[in-house]
Amino acid sequence: MKTRITELFGIEHPIVQGGMHYVGFAGMAAAVANAGGLGFVTALSQRTPELLAKEIRRCREMTDKPFGVNLTLLPAVSAPDYPGYIRAIIDGGVKVVETAGDNPQKWLPSLHAAGIKVIHKCTSVRHALKAQALGCDAVSVDGFECGGHPGEDDVPNFILLPRAADELNVPFVASGGMADGRSLVAALALGADGINMGTRFIATQEAPVHENVKQAIVGASELDTRLVMRPLKNTERVLKNAAVERIIQKERALGSSLKFEDIKDEVAGVYPRIMQDGSMDAGAWSCGMVVGLIQDVPTVQQLIDRIMAEANAIIRKRLTSLAGA
Repeated sequence: MKTRITELFGIEHPIVQGGMHYVGFAGMAAAVANAGGLGFVTALSQRTPELLAKEIRRCREMTDKPFGVNLTLLPAVSAPDYPGYIRAIIDGGVKVVETAGDNPQKWLPSLHAAGIKVIHKCTSVRHALKAQALGCDAVSVDGFECGGHPGEDDVPNFILLPRAADELNVPFVASGGMADGRSLVAALALGADGINMGTRFIATQEAPVHENVKQAIVGASELDTRLVMRPLKNTERVLKNAAVERIIQKERALGSSLKFEDIKDEVAGVYPRIMQDGSMDAGAWSCGMVVGLIQDVPTVQQLIDRIMAEANAIIRKRLTSLAGA
């Protein structure tokens, strides 16, 4: 299956594994790459640029296929060493970078000068158009269904994707609610050039997370996610647990006077305890509504092969027969 995304990134299938905190390590990215998709190492899961450089080398040892690095740009008071991370990416010979968060304009010249393609995560058409105008090579369009930060517009993909297709010239992938061959065909029909999956990839055998996390995803339904931090204009979709219930209670009690410090214990620095130790009530963690479509924990190869087989069957059989061809 050839799309503008497969052509741009030199991959076999239009399936992307975006950046995920404490999930996007070398083994995860390499497994996706070896299965024909585009995997990403998550830069900020590495505490220093030196550790990122080591992780890139590890990934290179596991695959000879294209993979990328996700770099989330945070508006932090004490920002990470972004120049150092950029150097590690360039020196590591990485050819694709996924940026998220703040405006990536500052870093585009050095990345492009090194021959690196940049895909930026966007939650609205206006942000996607801005990324295109800045010179990003592609965008990831994240609908309201997505895990993590869906923005503040609350537009689901059935509307957002065709709107993006109407406005954008650069290739884009659909993110949020993507899990199977049906997702891929629907995304293509709505104008996307591929799909980005996060939550679905966590429930795979190669995902470097505790078994408790994988079973929580398999056991959850589409009704089991919650939106938190909306009063802070930093909305995040997470899987419900005891910590999330505490956050929601504080948000209700404090209303517009809520400050980050009020919920810091439930959201700051919790990922190692959840993802690595399996302490499922330790804090809030990003999870999409797509959990309602996840029923098993296959290998990455099995998952991607299954998605492509389903997608091709839908296109060649069901849709062709409906068209009377």
